[in-house]
Amino acid sequence: MNTKNSLIHTKKYRSILSAVHMIYRLVNSTYNVQELALRLTRLLCQFIKANSSSIYLLDPKKKKLFLIAIFDNQINILINKKKDLANVPAKELRVTQGYPIYEGHLIGLPLVADENVGAIFIRRRKQEHSFTEFDKEMLSVVSEQSVTAIKNLQLYEEQQKIILGSVRFIEKLLERHGYTSSSTHLPNYFRIVKILGDRLNMRQEAIDNLYYASILLESGAIDIPYNILAKTSQLSPEEFKVIRDHPATSVELIRPVEFLKPVLPIILYHHENYNGTGYPSGLKKEQIPLGARVMAVVGAFEAMVKGRPYRKRLSVDEAVVELRRNSGTQFDPRVVQSFIELSKHKKFRNYLRSVNK
Repeated sequence: MNTKNSLIHTKKYRSILSAVHMIYRLVNSTYNVQELALRLTRLLCQFIKANSSSIYLLDPKKKKLFLIAIFDNQINILINKKKDLANVPAKELRVTQGYPIYEGHLIGLPLVADENVGAIFIRRRKQEHSFTEFDKEMLSVVSEQSVTAIKNLQLYEEQQKIILGSVRFIEKLLERHGYTSSSTHLPNYFRIVKILGDRLNMRQEAIDNLYYASILLESGAIDIPYNILAKTSQLSPEEFKVIRDHPATSVELIRPVEFLKPVLPIILYHHENYNGTGYPSGLKKEQIPLGARVMAVVGAFEAMVKGRPYRKRLSVDEAVVELRRNSGTQFDPRVVQSFIELSKHKKFRNYLRSVNK
């Protein structure tokens, strides 16, 4: 093999390795099928230098597409509504049925695991050069890696649905006994948490954990006598100790659920204070998990605007002032500052107003 051919093969080999590495990183940083499909379409156009790419995913009964992800003209589009296969163009339909197509400016490969999962396509404009054999190889590598990731994420999402059903059952059980915090009843409560988490650049998995924590945060209150929860006067030292113990009780209740392990630190430490004066462990600053610091701010805001038997209700503006006043002592200054900045936006402020209704 001459030097020129050797360099060409080396370049191709490196391109394939690079693609595999990028997909590996992509899979390990993505936690739902929709996001994975969108990011894959962008990755395809980057590596194969296509003008557009798309991924079709079939529902388990194979009679409909349940998701189409497209990257075209630098724009990502997600069609997340079921589409009858009768409405899919014949060419694309044939690929979803397991038959690849190779044309000058279009390549379509079926995504196949034990069964057809969907299809993946790349396209170039007619005036551009045709796809090469190496482009086909690259797409084949990407599709092989992708189908495994998609199947694993679908399984993961099914497990999430089962767990979420269990979590909601726990929530309803607690609600029936009058032990849930009022935050679990607010349709916009988690929207506030999510937007704040996004503002703090938290990963999707961490934001998902905040959702579960929002539901289960006060689950340990089921062991607190109702006369203590409803008390309007000052708590005795013994009663306050019972209150302080409830985060640990919450954790013990849900510890057996493997899926919820990452949620435990959020629940256990959401009463810790940034300056180390909180409970149960006296953690401070970065020792406190970020999720717990977020829940501390949102939970305190919710408590202030909803009011308590022993404390009058505050307005949204008054509660924001209180958060600012306690920034650096009770609350993480970065979380408070993000909350305050968001409170100036109309949509977020509407969510805040809905809390005290």
